[in-house]
Amino acid sequence: MITKVPVIEQCTVSNSFNGEVMVEDMAAYLNRNKNLVFPHRHNFYHFVLFTKGAGSHSIDFETFEIEPWQIYFMTPGQIHTWQFAGDIEGYVVNFDPDFFKTMLLKPDYLTGFSFFSGMVRDEVFVVQADKQKLLVDILERVQEKLSDRDFVAVSLLYVFHLLEQQHGRSKVVDGNAYNHTLLRNYLGLIEANYKDLHLPKDYAALLYITPNHLNALCKELLGQASGELIRNRVILEAKRLLVLNDYSISQIAYMLNFNDNSYFTKFFKKIEGVTPEEFRKKHYRYGK
Repeated sequence: MITKVPVIEQCTVSNSFNGEVMVEDMAAYLNRNKNLVFPHRHNFYHFVLFTKGAGSHSIDFETFEIEPWQIYFMTPGQIHTWQFAGDIEGYVVNFDPDFFKTMLLKPDYLTGFSFFSGMVRDEVFVVQADKQKLLVDILERVQEKLSDRDFVAVSLLYVFHLLEQQHGRSKVVDGNAYNHTLLRNYLGLIEANYKDLHLPKDYAALLYITPNHLNALCKELLGQASGELIRNRVILEAKRLLVLNDYSISQIAYMLNFNDNSYFTKFFKKIEGVTPEEFRKKHYRYGK
């Protein structure tokens, strides 16, 4: 029997009466949530800093080996699991999607950070040595003043900007802010429209550029064709839906706007090498 992937709510894992945000030592968090090793999703933002330990964790079906000073970020809805080896030390931060809403004018402000883009390749990295002590000092100070909402919000935003200096801007080709903005806009449009728009030319029209320009931009900055980014997002959503056993293959094909089940199956197998049904049987057999 395959059990559907559950959604974990902030209140079920938090150690605080402040339901909006939680900052806690990793050891204490794991001790309270020792059974949280099965695949699950969150309805809140989540990030973890490992300062000690080993093992692995996966985000949206991509697996990463844990190492000291690795940090990972997750947006609501992503599927996640972990397997730890030995003692784990570090920090866990959870916060609701609306936590920064009252102090930020742009509702999509967080998606401007590379590690909150929803792309797994940007969500896991190792904190540079010169930032490690400062990051720990900030998180410990936030733990002490968790009841001061404004202090916590400002401190976390400072952490995000500090990490973006290392991780985000350094990965973008310097001197071409226009192309970077175009790429961010393209990724945002894919996230909003991937179920309905499957062709790069449709997105190029929304961005007021040519399909060739869009494709060259994606290859230059990401090493992928523009159409590949769309297909990858469709496939990711298909995988997420497949591990929710509520939906049949035909229903998933319909939800993703494929003309029929057969075409969806061929599309999925061409990219993943297995049929949707085979993928479903292979993943997350944790319920009996």
